Amino acid sequence: MVLAVLTAVSAVGCGGSDESDGKAASGKRGSKSSAAQSSGSPSASAKPSVSAADGDDVGACADGDCEVAVSDPVTVRFKGPRGQATLTVTEVGPNKVEYAVKSGSGRSKGGASGPGQGCITVLRSNGSGNSCGGVGDGRPSAQPDAVVIQMAGGQDGTAILHIVSN
Repeated sequence: MVLAVLTAVSAVGCGGSDESDGKAASGKRGSKSSAAQSSGSPSASAKPSVSAADGDDVGACADGDCEVAVSDPVTVRFKGPRGQATLTVTEVGPNKVEYAVKSGSGRSKGGASGPGQGCITVLRSNGSGNSCGGVGDGRPSAQPDAVVIQMAGGQDGTAILHIVSN
C-alpha cells in the first residue's frame, strides 16, 4: 500500500532527494541501541495536543519504530538501513510540516501544507524516495529492508511522525 501511495500521490510542496555525492552508500542496519535525541528545549506551552502511541518522546524512535507527536522543530536519531539516520523537523505549523532526512551519504527533504497533507520517505540501503500529498490517518506499512517515514501536519500545528521498519 505504501508503494502505491508513493507512486500515486501527487506532489504538494514536496522536496526531492538530494544525494550529497551522487552515490548511495551501502551498509547494514544499525544496532537496536542507537540513541534518539531531540534538539532545542520545547516550552511547556508547546506540548503536542494530539495523541500518538509514543506521545512526544522522540527517544522512542531509536529502534526505527515509533509514532510521536511533534509541535516544534526537533532532531530524531533512529536506526536506518545504512546505520544511524537523522530526521530533522525544520518547521511545524497548522497543516504544515517540513523536514530533512540523512541516512549514510544520502539526503532527502520533504514538506507539505494543507489539510490532510504530509510526506512519506522510504529509506533503503541503496537509496531513498519521497512522495508528498494526502497521507490519510493510518500508520504506513513496513517494507522489507527499508525504513518508512510518514510525517503529516495537523490543524493545530502538531505533526504526527511515524517511523516504521521490520
